Amino acid sequence: MIEITAKPYPLRLDPASSALIVIDMQRDFLEPGGFGAMLGNDVSLLRSAIVPCQRLLEVARKAGMLVIHTREGHRPDLSDAPPAKLARGKGPTRIGDLGPMGRILIRGEPGHDFIPELYPLPGEVVLDKPGKGSFCQTDLALILANRGIRSLLVAGVTTEVCVHTTVREANDRGFECLVVSDAVASYFPEFHRVALDMISAQGGIFGWVADSTAVCAALTRIAA
Repeated sequence: MIEITAKPYPLRLDPASSALIVIDMQRDFLEPGGFGAMLGNDVSLLRSAIVPCQRLLEVARKAGMLVIHTREGHRPDLSDAPPAKLARGKGPTRIGDLGPMGRILIRGEPGHDFIPELYPLPGEVVLDKPGKGSFCQTDLALILANRGIRSLLVAGVTTEVCVHTTVREANDRGFECLVVSDAVASYFPEFHRVALDMISAQGGIFGWVADSTAVCAALTRIAA
């Protein structure tokens, strides 16, 4: 067992029954010319999470933890994309349209892929999801059950959307969730701050929050 300094209080967990899930660190969201930038967002705000995610991946891998990478995206025929999602925003370019990195949020297109800095290693779980939450229409629950996972370390983007949705889903399924505060990011700094506060409020209503320094220090003791 290890203890991680966190809000609202320290979290004790067993790395053998814990997983690191890195959410949607995709080119379409984090690179100039991707879908996020096309919507007018400053992608540098998301890129601040890259180095903390790299540190987390390094120590989690050394500790032998299960590592899961998720990608949001759809089938080329868009049969798994709800019409309401495709219509939302009323912008000139939408999911499925051609962008600078191929068709936007379509599986197999360059923009849908992971950024090079955080590419999965062979054998690590890659989970393609059609929605915001990582449990929706995926086999994540089965993967976690088969490995006896009880605790999740959560990183990725964006804090208030796919990260928050995943944590809320996981919380309702009985998982302990720790969100790594500097390894998640948002296009909107205020949303990021409030979303983290919501996780640890009321005695940890959705889980715990800690920075990557605290998490890596605890995991390094196991990896050593």
